[in-house]
Amino acid sequence: QVQLVQSGGGWVQPGGSLRLSCTTSGSIFSFFAMDWYRQAPGQQRELVATFRRFGSTNYADSVKGRFTISRDNGKNTVYLQMNSLKPEDTAVYYCHTDSYWGQGTQVTVSS
Repeated sequence: QVQLVQSGGGWVQPGGSLRLSCTTSGSIFSFFAMDWYRQAPGQQRELVATFRRFGSTNYADSVKGRFTISRDNGKNTVYLQMNSLKPEDTAVYYCHTDSYWGQGTQVTVSS
């Protein structure tokens, strides 16, 4: 069974940085794009960043220039480096691939 296990997240002041990690089984990691989504209270889940199978990336306009998605094929892990965090980045972040989701990680940005 495929599992996506997330780590990272927490609380940070505005302007700070956090890194999220998502590790999955190798059999699926090589064949699908990996995404990060987020969902703030009372809002729909939104796509934040995508790392496609052959290396191209895509970002939501709201995070361009601040967030970076990367993946380590040897560790079957995808990362989301989040810099210059803003209060509006506060949400539960989820990694996703194919039809599978991570458990979610809370990111809170406040002073």
